[in-house]
Amino acid sequence: MNRKIAIFCGSSVPHNMEYLIAARELGSLLARNGDTVVYGGSNLGLMGEISGAAMKAGGNVIAIIPSFFSEDIIMSQPVTELIRVKSMAERKEMMIAMCDIFVALPGGIGTLDEILEVMVANQLKQTKKADGTPLPCGKPICLFNPDGFFDSFYAMMDKMGENGFFRSGKRPEVSNIQTLNQLMSFING
Repeated sequence: MNRKIAIFCGSSVPHNMEYLIAARELGSLLARNGDTVVYGGSNLGLMGEISGAAMKAGGNVIAIIPSFFSEDIIMSQPVTELIRVKSMAERKEMMIAMCDIFVALPGGIGTLDEILEVMVANQLKQTKKADGTPLPCGKPICLFNPDGFFDSFYAMMDKMGENGFFRSGKRPEVSNIQTLNQLMSFING
């Protein structure tokens, strides 16, 4: 398909090993699908699993990593392309500009920060096609939500909507995906 899929996820090893298995399977599926994985560049946790699996399956992986990370993190994960940036903000900006679809897997506050940045860019109509044309509906976003990992996040967004904090009156479009099959259907949709 040759799309660039941004993957936001934890750089820690989770207690639930099913998340690691899912990240590994997703990396392989995206590679076999002909899509490019674009991620934060770490060799640790879910990040390391998805990028390593995509590379092992013959896929393309673009790592965008702030230069303040240690060299052992930057250089220990094989990738197709390594882009060093100055800051986390620059990394998010580059990923938003470069990628076609955004997927969040389980992670911590960094994962939330990244997916919220895309949601805000979509809401403010700041996302564009590769040719610079604005996208009126923004770029597709989904949360891979095994075991209800993101249920509290969705509940919080519903509460924000109930209290009038979304101009449209409803929460931003962020697909709630439960399985890898559903996730691949979303990506291929």
